[in-house]
Amino acid sequence: MKPLIVTFPLSLMFFFSCGSGHPDKRVTAENAFEGVNKYCHDVYDWSAANENPSIMNVEMGAESDSAYEVVFRSYTGATVHFYVDKKTGNTRIVEKVPVLNIENETGTIDLLDYLEKKEKLESK
Repeated sequence: MKPLIVTFPLSLMFFFSCGSGHPDKRVTAENAFEGVNKYCHDVYDWSAANENPSIMNVEMGAESDSAYEVVFRSYTGATVHFYVDKKTGNTRIVEKVPVLNIENETGTIDLLDYLEKKEKLESK
């Protein structure tokens, strides 16, 4: 009976620690930019930028200890801010319209879904 008492808690600890993202991986700034850029090209209509590509772009924003900010600028003046968690790739999306002082959190994506190869993540 004693082996069961010892192994059961250890099994639970192992089970709950294995499924939580990629604890041994980190998203790089390049991964964050690449994934968000692919997402923006898939989701947003870029036809307005055919004649003038400078009216729409994706660029890196601020960086914190835990996240990268990637910003999509639209020809309308609106911006979409993507906050990419460095450890997991979970990305929070916030749309902002500065002229109207509007800010809305519009959802989340898994950045890793937009990278060609998940192996592009580097070890910590």
